Amino acid sequence: MIMDSLSKQVTRRQLLARAPLALGSVALASLCRAEQGDLTSVRHLAPRAKRVIYLFMSGGPSHVDTFDPKPTLAERHGQEMPPKLIKNHEFAMIKEARPKVKGSPWTFQPRGQSGTEVSELFPHVGKVVDEIAVVRSLHTDSFNHDPAVMFMNTGSVRFGRPAMGSWLSYGLGSENSDLPSFIVLVSGQNRQPLLDSYWGAGFLPSKHQGTTFRTSGDPVLHITNPPGVSRSERRRQLDLLKWMNQRRHDAVNDPEISTRIAQYELAYRMQVAVPELTDISSEPESVRQFYGAEPGKASFANNCLLARKLAERGVRFIQLYDKGWDSHGSIRKEHAIRCKSVDQGISALLTDLRQRGLLDDTLVVWGGEFGRTPMSQGRGEGAGRDHHPHGFTMWLAGGGIRPGIVHGATDEFGYFAAEDKVHVHDLHATLLHCLGMRHKDFTFHHQGRDFRLTDEFGTVVSPLLG
Repeated sequence: MIMDSLSKQVTRRQLLARAPLALGSVALASLCRAEQGDLTSVRHLAPRAKRVIYLFMSGGPSHVDTFDPKPTLAERHGQEMPPKLIKNHEFAMIKEARPKVKGSPWTFQPRGQSGTEVSELFPHVGKVVDEIAVVRSLHTDSFNHDPAVMFMNTGSVRFGRPAMGSWLSYGLGSENSDLPSFIVLVSGQNRQPLLDSYWGAGFLPSKHQGTTFRTSGDPVLHITNPPGVSRSERRRQLDLLKWMNQRRHDAVNDPEISTRIAQYELAYRMQVAVPELTDISSEPESVRQFYGAEPGKASFANNCLLARKLAERGVRFIQLYDKGWDSHGSIRKEHAIRCKSVDQGISALLTDLRQRGLLDDTLVVWGGEFGRTPMSQGRGEGAGRDHHPHGFTMWLAGGGIRPGIVHGATDEFGYFAAEDKVHVHDLHATLLHCLGMRHKDFTFHHQGRDFRLTDEFGTVVSPLLG
């Protein structure tokens, strides 16, 4: 009643004018935001990680050819797959009623002091395997690309949910006011399209969506001013836009208008920050050679080096998509090409982060949307493997993760996750835990209920924590 009476007597502008203490608190908050980057942190726990670098192998890497050795496949190569394993299962592409077992054409060896077995496809990653926790018991809910990628990134197969990077941007804010808090880098073969929804903000404020850095031309569209427009003139234009937008915001109080104002200002600052950041030619030649990076060339190695630079500058979530892992045919040729293209860059990234003191608070994730079948799709040298959601491998390294371990296992065929199973929701819960958040308490109210990244269930995988 008191507030109702007050609202009838005092306008909002009059209230602000008469409330110096309130204005003082606003000013103080603004100063704190300038110093700390953002005040939206919802951390519930002491964080081990400040940021994430997510290496996403789009298309689905084969676990049984990379990090999950299965001698049984070699022993029973060419034999029919046991009916009890594939009973009632659908496959995306395999048409045979009784698919044949396919052994891996590559050998595995124990690497590092941990003795973790790694395929010969990853000689460089094998050198840093003691930094890595290999999880061999992942399973997911979909065997088709789009819903599976959506699920791995957003926790739902439905369009319109926020990506994990958007959740972190919303919950933790940014450590750098001159760069977006969620940045996406893409490399690889253009076979399988990537949808903007994979890094969209969903129902969160749009400022939290991922920003894609391009590999040719301007790193971000329209980052440079048009011919004849100076930086001072651009500043005057933005000041006019800000004045008009603020007047509209005062009239309708739409939060998206505030987002637009903030995004215009961020874009202005990015015009200075981004060109310098993305110029990897400024890195010493020894560093570029270590990564296998070549200035001006679109490559995963270049993106790994850029990811380290972004991590140094406090970007919250850096996601590297590498396309071309959907090896339905000629897996021997295709996986060899893809693994070679990412192997050196991954190893260099982990080593470089460690040497610079960044790995302890940077959580690195590697994997795809699912694995690939232990059965053959096709015959002979042109054979590949189909999509496989029932058991596959991912690995984690860095902030909060116990290094040099293997967690979980698939059965002897690499078909089902059999020991210490890890669902995608469990993975998300664990990543959020490392970042200092209890996944059940990290929510956003939308359409009458509270949503979260792990919207249905999820358990932190404690054995993975260091």
